[in-house]
Amino acid sequence: MKIFVTDYEGTEHELEAIEGWSAMQVIHEYGLPIKAECGGACACATCHVYVDPAWYGKLPPKRQEEEERLDEAFDLKETSRLSCQIILDEALDGLRLSLAPNPD
Repeated sequence: MKIFVTDYEGTEHELEAIEGWSAMQVIHEYGLPIKAECGGACACATCHVYVDPAWYGKLPPKRQEEEERLDEAFDLKETSRLSCQIILDEALDGLRLSLAPNPD
């Protein structure tokens, strides 16, 4: 399966994904500049991404913990999610995401 991730410069990357991994793990594995400071524990908001609107409704709803972390994120949009909370499965083959700005 594949996911498509647009980086900060607007370049789209086609990434081979593994079912059961989080989107954050795949993005990090390919060396794209995602901070993911907590390593996927949903304890920060540094893996913030924007989900393509066509895909947003296909994701499971946000849990309260993710909602709370997103309150700490910058430049929120309607389609903001934490990539550590997007667990990939065949239904998400072709998922499109964009890295959200992450101030230093």
